[in-house]
Formats: sequence, C-alpha cells, structure tokens
Amino acid sequence: MRWFTIAVAVLALIAMPAEAQMGGKRRSPDEQKKGDDKPKVDDKAYKAALERIPEPKEKYDPWGITKPAAPANKPK
Repeated sequence: MRWFTIAVAVLALIAMPAEAQMGGKRRSPDEQKKGDDKPKVDDKAYKAALERIPEPKEKYDPWGITKPAAPANKPK
C-alpha cells in the first residue's frame, strides 16, 4: 500500500507541469478555428510603407562602438 501511494504521488507530480502548459483548458479544433480572426495583411500597403522608409546616409555598423578609433600614422 505504501508503494502504491508513492507511485500515485509521483505520477501526480509529473502530470502537474503538463496541465500547467495547457492552461487547464482543452480546446477542440472547432474552437481554434473560431479564434483565428487575424487581420489580413495587405501586401501593397506593406510594400508602400517599406518604400517610405528613408535610406540611411551612412552604413550602420553594429560593432562600431567596440572598435578603437583609427590609429594615427607613426612617423618613421
């Protein structure tokens, strides 16, 4: 009886994280289809918005702050 109680407790502890990931709810495929009311993406508007973004004058260097300044030429 003691081993049975321990086995039940271990199984309960293993099952708890799985239920927490599901949020305690089980959804049917019909409910998932109803919840997919995402707005449609307008490709023409997207491309027009990208064209309105100005081109940078200088190329961006993400490592620019880590590089030391250009070394001065040493006279020979």
